[in-house]
Amino acid sequence: MEMMILSILAPQLHCEWRLPSWQVALLTSVVFVGMMSSSTLWGNISDQYGRKTGLKISVLWTLYYGILSAFAPVYSWILVLRGLVGFGIGGVPQSVTLYAEFLPMKARAKCILLIEVFWAIGTVFEVILAVFVMPSLGWRWLLILSAVPLLLFAVLCFWLPESARYDVLSGNQEKAIATLKRIATENGAPMPLGKLIISRQEDRGKMRDLFTPHFRWTTLLLWFIWFSNAFSYYGLVLLTTELFQAGDVCSISSRKKAVEAKCSLACEYLSKEDYMDLLWTTLSEFPGVLVTLWIIDRLGRKKTMALCFVIFSFCSLLLFICVGRNMLTLLLFVARAFISGGFQAAYVYTPEVYPTATRALGLGTCSGMARVGALITPFIAQDLISTSLFPTVEAEKDGGSYQIPSKAKEG
Repeated sequence: MEMMILSILAPQLHCEWRLPSWQVALLTSVVFVGMMSSSTLWGNISDQYGRKTGLKISVLWTLYYGILSAFAPVYSWILVLRGLVGFGIGGVPQSVTLYAEFLPMKARAKCILLIEVFWAIGTVFEVILAVFVMPSLGWRWLLILSAVPLLLFAVLCFWLPESARYDVLSGNQEKAIATLKRIATENGAPMPLGKLIISRQEDRGKMRDLFTPHFRWTTLLLWFIWFSNAFSYYGLVLLTTELFQAGDVCSISSRKKAVEAKCSLACEYLSKEDYMDLLWTTLSEFPGVLVTLWIIDRLGRKKTMALCFVIFSFCSLLLFICVGRNMLTLLLFVARAFISGGFQAAYVYTPEVYPTATRALGLGTCSGMARVGALITPFIAQDLISTSLFPTVEAEKDGGSYQIPSKAKEG
């Protein structure tokens, strides 16, 4: 929800605060800057002090600044506060680390992929929430209400168990055994026979471990995969609202209608139709995860990622062709389904390839590289696209010359 809100908040503040396109893009990028700068830190905290501890602190951090950003009086304040929200979100991928360490190999891919269902539910719920909240209460209440699930998680965190693998690695055998007994009791199964061997490791979560000869190329390739994946996924999410705002630009340009200058920085609020189309493209994440779930154990992790990226690239290239609104929505639907599926395949592959001692750090650095790709996307999906769709024209006011964007309109 905190990520999906970016594609709704940006066009709203663009209109309400009369922001130029580069400031709108910066509003989104600063969130990814915060995520990028904190991902490795949260991974290190999780390896040093526990998966549950790192996840709980990051969620409370995000909750605090998420609510606080709703009271931002000016642009500079919301820029700083949303950046701090991004700093907290950078620790959320550690939930995958915690979850993966409770799963057997045969169920790991299926269970981690099913997390994507709840990511998709969050994005869909955010759009539905915006449909009801934005027209009456505005974006400030949307920010507050979007942080409520984080508060719920903070309360439920008391029942969340710490990773038994982590407890063994940190030498806390009693706590690990207590967790295993709790699992056995809740599953109605007996404890396995045998003795839990203490395997304490002092050097946990060291960056140099990611660049040993055995892991060096794996780390570099995973960084590139996560970078490309986030660049494509968030770029498509942000591009969707820009394309819907632009209207039927292709048919307009083909008829060679005159460009009409508009004030208010060519501002267009999202209409009900825009929200509904945005909801349809967001729903694509459900079939995306189901398709990935079906093929990942049949083709393997690497081939699944490759297939998802190829189909996404093909559908994205078709967006260059002038198509109608329905075909545009369909292409965005298919592209988003497969890029979200590829993202989840990367989430499955990454925790599996690193050992327990560096798993959280490995996932954290990959998440950090993903944010590097994501922070670039707003300047392409919002600023560059906006400039190409809405060319600027010279205008006169009070004897002075200035530039305003104009939007091609019919009639």
